[in-house]
Amino acid sequence: MTKAAELAKMGEVLTNSQIGGRRNMFFNPKALVAQRGTTSIAAGTAGYGALDRYRINNGSTAVTNTLQSTTVPSGQGFSNSIHIDVTTADTSLTSGVQYLLTQRFEGQDLQHLKKGTSSAETTVLSFWVRSAKSGTHIVELFDTDNSRTINKAYTVSSADTWEYKKITIEGDTTGAFTNDNNLSLEVTWHLAAGSNFTSGTLQTSWGSRTDANRAVGQVNVLDSTDNNFYLTGIQWELGTATPFEHRSFGEELALCQRYFEHDDSEGSDNYRFSMNKGTTSASYYFALPYCVTKRAKPTATVTQAYSDNFVLSAHSGSSGRGHMGLVSTASGSTATRALFEFTWTADAEL
Repeated sequence: MTKAAELAKMGEVLTNSQIGGRRNMFFNPKALVAQRGTTSIAAGTAGYGALDRYRINNGSTAVTNTLQSTTVPSGQGFSNSIHIDVTTADTSLTSGVQYLLTQRFEGQDLQHLKKGTSSAETTVLSFWVRSAKSGTHIVELFDTDNSRTINKAYTVSSADTWEYKKITIEGDTTGAFTNDNNLSLEVTWHLAAGSNFTSGTLQTSWGSRTDANRAVGQVNVLDSTDNNFYLTGIQWELGTATPFEHRSFGEELALCQRYFEHDDSEGSDNYRFSMNKGTTSASYYFALPYCVTKRAKPTATVTQAYSDNFVLSAHSGSSGRGHMGLVSTASGSTATRALFEFTWTADAEL
């Protein structure tokens, strides 16, 4: 075999073994991007926390803060982690309580899993976790297109200690993901669950979702204000676990901005511009381009910090996936020159 043929064969082996190329399907897996800053998740609410692409669903009476932490496992090359800090405890979970940390995925990004076919791929989910509660914790994959789920247990052996976990997820030969930009799959870490979700038998193979089988054995991470839960180094890939794929901050930011973007101002330094309208009565429309084209037409917001005689707002009719439509209108003054200072967000989360 020639040298060129040997090199070609080596490349084929590396690719087929999932060592080469883009392997990790997770977004922001080492918690580099936190566009929203520290986020408090009140009791009975749901929403995206500090770390981009991670959604909190808090059905308990607890209150938590979601933070970007510098607490990380030693020697792994990570600088940040997701930190769930319990600020108000829920020591007695009612039957319908759930606390979920979830990342959502578009169907068009999952077609290579071959779900719903006889060739459905086995995947592995690996991560570093540090929990205040030792014992059983649950990870769940939920196919929202077909209402099918698989739930896996992992054990935290020592409280408040970083541990590496690796979970095999068998392929599902039933129910294909839709090939579009809508929600098809949720990957969820349970942190607390009431009896409605723990009274059955854990659903360890793919099947129709039954609530009682979703979080059997799950410990209550919310039962003390001393509790902290950390997660980093998440990797979800085909086949078997491989060394963590480190991507740059720039790559991670761009991937996250497909779903959420805001102005990059800091402190009192707002986004600003001025214009000469020429008339006090006309409304003027113009576009503010996004850094990254959004998954779908986003919900756009403008918060005006200062204006000189004119009001600026987002205009939904002229906003698109690649830009925010803005409209300025007179506020009663006879002036024609306008100065705007504002902040903005564009939200296209699943």
